[in-house]
Amino acid sequence: MKTLIAIPARYASTRYPGKPLVTLKGPDGEKTLIRRSWEAAMEVQGVDRVVVATDDARIADHASGFGAEVVMTSQDARNGTERCAEVAVKLPGYDLIVNLQGDAPLTPAWFVEHLVAGMTADPGADIATPVLRCDGRAVAGFLADRRAGRVGGTTAVFGDRGRALYFSKEVIPYTGRDYAPDEPTPVFHHVGVYAYRPAALAAYPSWPMGPLETLEGLEQLRFLEQGRPVLCVEVEARGRQFWELNNPSDVAIIEAMLATTSA
Repeated sequence: MKTLIAIPARYASTRYPGKPLVTLKGPDGEKTLIRRSWEAAMEVQGVDRVVVATDDARIADHASGFGAEVVMTSQDARNGTERCAEVAVKLPGYDLIVNLQGDAPLTPAWFVEHLVAGMTADPGADIATPVLRCDGRAVAGFLADRRAGRVGGTTAVFGDRGRALYFSKEVIPYTGRDYAPDEPTPVFHHVGVYAYRPAALAAYPSWPMGPLETLEGLEQLRFLEQGRPVLCVEVEARGRQFWELNNPSDVAIIEAMLATTSA
């Protein structure tokens, strides 16, 4: 399928203003968050085009400077999905539009490749998103964030066909037990990447924000609240660590993971 990756990048983040231009240190030196996210997107096989989607001139100038194609979007977009919908209007003709969020520079290429394969195998799904089974260490980290009042990772629950039931910033499902650091758990970390079919993406901005999306602040819940099928594609870490940059405290975590991630 002809596939476009759009990387939404917004300067005026509520939790972390200026986040796309935050510098992250790695074995290859210092690079901004948006540059590392773009480089991750460029590693995906079978993709026809990669663009940075932003409404901010500072991000646009910086992204153009390191060689990225930039699509300017309006300031009206309320989330990354709405920003991707604007990109799809400006750049028509793709079978799939992938939203690789600009705060996930550790996203492995095979996460996106598996999404495309999942959408090919399930033509009834309007959107697909990857989920990663948590080990005890990851669950403990999520719970520690919540106890400290921080919004960390998002978790997902889904049925036997992989169709999503719910996404939450709380740790779900409740298990009532502790796990060893390397022990697999029934908790799945939702990875902030989406593959949309153009028709569903085009309809998305016209749907009202429902109560669940409003409460959780999770854009994918709008699809569920509209009764649209969302496919959760289980992916494997293959020894790679994954973390999103949601809060300033995540910078040190991601830099530590970059230091141990092989090229």
